[in-house]
Amino acid sequence: MKRNLWVVLVSLALLAVGCSRVGSRTDAQVASDVQNKINGDSNVPDKQLNINVNGGTVTLTGSVSSDAARNAAANDAAQVEGVKTVVNNLEVAPASAADQSAQQQTQASNNPPPAMREERRPSPSTRKATTSRPSSGGDSGLRTTVPANSSNDSAQSSAPAAPVAPPAPQKFTVPAGTQLSVRLNDEVNSEKAQVGDVFHGSISAPVSMDEQTVIPTTADVEGRVVEVKSAGRFAGQSVLTLELTKLTMNGRSYSVQTSQWSKSGSGRGKSTAAKVGGGAAVGAVLGGIFGGGKGAAIGAAAGAGAGTGVSAATKGQQIVLRPEAIIAFQLQSPITVTPGAGR
Repeated sequence: MKRNLWVVLVSLALLAVGCSRVGSRTDAQVASDVQNKINGDSNVPDKQLNINVNGGTVTLTGSVSSDAARNAAANDAAQVEGVKTVVNNLEVAPASAADQSAQQQTQASNNPPPAMREERRPSPSTRKATTSRPSSGGDSGLRTTVPANSSNDSAQSSAPAAPVAPPAPQKFTVPAGTQLSVRLNDEVNSEKAQVGDVFHGSISAPVSMDEQTVIPTTADVEGRVVEVKSAGRFAGQSVLTLELTKLTMNGRSYSVQTSQWSKSGSGRGKSTAAKVGGGAAVGAVLGGIFGGGKGAAIGAAAGAGAGTGVSAATKGQQIVLRPEAIIAFQLQSPITVTPGAGR
């Protein structure tokens, strides 16, 4: 009985000595150890932090450059002997765009989910034994308190920047008198065309202003037949008159007023009459030789018929504009366009 009593008394004495040694650390010693722990951590580049210790509760205040540094400082403080609770009031300072990109990459690889950042406890390997540590009646584990605005600051710092709107395209006013060189896509024939017929083409030479192309060769044009006459078999000459009505470029159409392009072909006129009369005279001479007066009348009629047949067999010159033909127009009034790319 005495031996057992002595064993119990010795055990109680050793336990009291151990408890006194654990609780003998002052707040200043704990604060110094926390500061040294943070200074030796490369994950916390911001060393000028405020550390306040009161009865084993460590409060961290100040600014750090990232959430990763903020969490690392709290973990360092939790591993120091004598620390019961860590209150993390560190704030993340605004960073530049380059720092934000680097911070996002670090957060993706190191930071835990937001739910885990609300309350973090040390792992069993780093947690100190708490059975011999005096308790103040609350939770004996280590707890890290995250400020309410931490998640908002993190979301704002990681949010992508809004895209910059492209500048509005510059417009140019092409003055009246500017020449438009057009390459035809359709054939226009004075023998077949009618007034009002529409033809199509494209700009063959770009129009530039202030060293910038304002009407490129990718622009398309549309025009119409203003006047057309076909060359006759006996008299008259061919006439073909065109004008532009519309310019299309960059998906936009512009109404245009241009000068008229016109061309006349060579007709038959007096030359035809001369050939007809000449045929009649030769017929009359031949008729007089072969049959007298009656023969002359018959010969004159035959000669006139022969002359008419020769004239009707050939028409006057027709005007034919084939595809790829290039003709020029001039603007009669200015137009305002949005430039596009040339080809």
